Amino acid sequence: MSTDDADDALFKALGHRARRRILDALKAGPRTTGMLCELMPELDRCTVMQHLKVLEEAGLVIVERRGRERWNHLDALPIHGIHERWIGPYAAYAAAMLSRLKRMSEGEVGAPTHEPTGTKETGDA
Repeated sequence: MSTDDADDALFKALGHRARRRILDALKAGPRTTGMLCELMPELDRCTVMQHLKVLEEAGLVIVERRGRERWNHLDALPIHGIHERWIGPYAAYAAAMLSRLKRMSEGEVGAPTHEPTGTKETGDA
């Protein structure tokens, strides 16, 4: 699967509120499909299973079968990849802008953060 296809599957998975609720529940730890169904009584078991399948295809859920139980585990690595690609660079830019704004508010605009060597005025004129 290409990176773009994987990203499309990830954004599709995150695009539905029920799937985001499932992921929120899995942040606390693995849960069986039955446990997830109990958390969302407005959805029938078949619908929860369909949502889990979309999450699994996007790589966000890893399934472990223990006897008759199906344990669902959160895999946040795909979300981290999106963070590194889309959010991280913008967050660094925003932090730099906030730092600049702070320096401006403190009256340090235009002042270098360090003095270049050999340019300090001594007052001897």
